[in-house]
Amino acid sequence: MNLHPWNLPIWQELTRDRAKLPHALLLQGPKGVGKRDFASALAQWLLCEVPDETGACGRCKSCGWFEQGAHPDFRRLQPASDSRTDDDGGKKTSKLIGIGEIRELGDFMGLVSHQGGWRVVVIQPAESLNKAAGNALLKTLEEPPAGVLLILVADQPRRLLATVRSRCRKLAFALPGRDQARIWLLEQGLSQAVAALDEVGGAPLLAVDCSEPERLARRQRFLTTLVDTNAVSLSKLAQEFQQRLDESWGWLSRWLFDLLAIQAADAPRYFPEHTAVLERLARRARPVALWRLQQELLAAGRWLKHPLNGQLLLESWLISYLEAMEIGHGR
Repeated sequence: MNLHPWNLPIWQELTRDRAKLPHALLLQGPKGVGKRDFASALAQWLLCEVPDETGACGRCKSCGWFEQGAHPDFRRLQPASDSRTDDDGGKKTSKLIGIGEIRELGDFMGLVSHQGGWRVVVIQPAESLNKAAGNALLKTLEEPPAGVLLILVADQPRRLLATVRSRCRKLAFALPGRDQARIWLLEQGLSQAVAALDEVGGAPLLAVDCSEPERLARRQRFLTTLVDTNAVSLSKLAQEFQQRLDESWGWLSRWLFDLLAIQAADAPRYFPEHTAVLERLARRARPVALWRLQQELLAAGRWLKHPLNGQLLLESWLISYLEAMEIGHGR
């Protein structure tokens, strides 16, 4: 079972009485705090033949099926793009869960349990349900089948239909304290991830993702170009990162935040290791131009996954950044 220590109080409260579990749970909170791992641990615990208060046994036949992804009483629903790698032959995959998948889920929930116990469904991220799928799921929530637990996992629960949210018991997940996150990362042998905690706002699992060697190398190239910037290098950067718009958006947004923080006589939040460079750049940059670009990026974050042209969009942001940095260059 992969439960994280900061989520144990939620686990202990929820699993106190199996008989009192609701028909639907909404696991909500920031990305990178272990909601998906919690959902998997809960599902396996419910399906385990000899569970205890700490979780599933990990040894019975049911646990074996679950860990192999083959348990007949379990379904995990997620967008195709969420279950494929970037090296999947270049096939275009959906980023939404459609009504067809919900209808198939209805067929599954109508079956008798193979093990004579619970049937469990995990939907992640639940906000990827399109409108038709959300309405179809609502019908199930209004008339829940006996012995079925639906676990919805959401980073942005407000994107779910309000009526769907209202029919779930909500579990609120939060960021752990920085010391607890740091200790956990060190215990896992992930010392490099500790340095990434500031960049990702304190989310331990995002820090783990950010500490992968290839990503660290990309991050270094991106930030180096923001420091030693010119029109040619920015154009090349936009071309290189056009398929990684999420990543680029995050780095540029946080870089701007730190520049504006320094101009307001505050300390950088996301890139404290680059304080000296940020202070030098902040002295020459126009605050109003930086602020406008930051607002543009914040607005773009709402539709970032569906850009018409990633390279052109990133180029426009980087050109605005260049203009903000070049004016006042001679101070």
